[in-house]
Amino acid sequence: MTTTTPLAPKAGQLPRARGRFAAARPAAGFVAAALVLFAVAPLALSDFRLGLLAKYLCTAMVAVGICLAWGRGGLLTLGQGVFFGLGGYAMAMHLKIADAGPGHLPDFMQLYGTATELPWWWRPFANPVFAVAATVLLPMAVAAVLGSFIFRRRVKGAYFAILSQALAAAFAIWLVGQQATTGGTNGLTDIQGFFGYDLNDPVNQRMVYFVIAAVLLLLIALARQLMHSRYGELLVAVRDSEERVRFLGYDPAHVKLVAYVVAAGMAGLAGALFVPAVGIISPALVGIVPSIELVIGAAVGGRASLTGAVLGAIGVAWAKTALSEEFPAAWTYFQGLLFIVALAFLPGGLASLAVIVKRRRAGRGLAGDTV
Repeated sequence: MTTTTPLAPKAGQLPRARGRFAAARPAAGFVAAALVLFAVAPLALSDFRLGLLAKYLCTAMVAVGICLAWGRGGLLTLGQGVFFGLGGYAMAMHLKIADAGPGHLPDFMQLYGTATELPWWWRPFANPVFAVAATVLLPMAVAAVLGSFIFRRRVKGAYFAILSQALAAAFAIWLVGQQATTGGTNGLTDIQGFFGYDLNDPVNQRMVYFVIAAVLLLLIALARQLMHSRYGELLVAVRDSEERVRFLGYDPAHVKLVAYVVAAGMAGLAGALFVPAVGIISPALVGIVPSIELVIGAAVGGRASLTGAVLGAIGVAWAKTALSEEFPAAWTYFQGLLFIVALAFLPGGLASLAVIVKRRRAGRGLAGDTV
């Protein structure tokens, strides 16, 4: 009786298999996320909880942009609430005009304002096409103008973070001061419809959730494509050694500007979808504190990992809802402590734990071989 020894794999077969597995892993993760969002969550959650999840997914959209700008490009954007608010107010303005009906003013203008007709800068938002386009293009245009001045003057690091934070504060203060046209502190509230659909109907609320989930997956796919493209490699090079990139003939200001503008567009789209999901947009949602909260979610989950940033944003948003009810005074301190601990002791966020454990195991294995 003869026994055959299994043939050893040829040279190159094992690396190729690993390469195919690595290439298929993102697609498998994308499919798994789609199944959770479109099948598991609607079946397992009540309408109320599903509405909360839709709200959390909007914060995850902002985290996708933060992952691109901060995690990949090193741009600590503490003012994403501005772009979130621009998209949210653009959408809310159209929905308030639609709720009021032709020839009528939105309810808050009748209560607080003295005008007998819509302000001139409100009128274009009566057009649904203009309003939808403005939710993305307006934040991107503002980011392009601001970024051009900031990056050309080579402002970076903590100075860039402070400037972006100051922008969020100024925007919130301006909104509060324009009570007759923006609703002031209250913002734009009591939004009833969404392009002809009644938001009080649970079926339509689920439709909004599905739209938000689909947009989130599309943004993740777009961000991943950018991060793994030639541009993504150039963005990392600018983050690590800006002067060398300039020496090679590239303008780092343009490279950083693209990431900043794309992240702004994602935040604006998130704000636009947040409005029908929650029914309100106000200065309290776009100022300094909300902007920092958005960054905290990405930092805790892992700013360099799309999956980590998204899950971190959802987790922090959920924790805010759950814990702030029990500890309303202590939650803010806990949130700040969470941000400090993540940056000081786990810069890569929770997504880096697997890499850290793998490296330690590899180090122990090498130490065992040398003994």
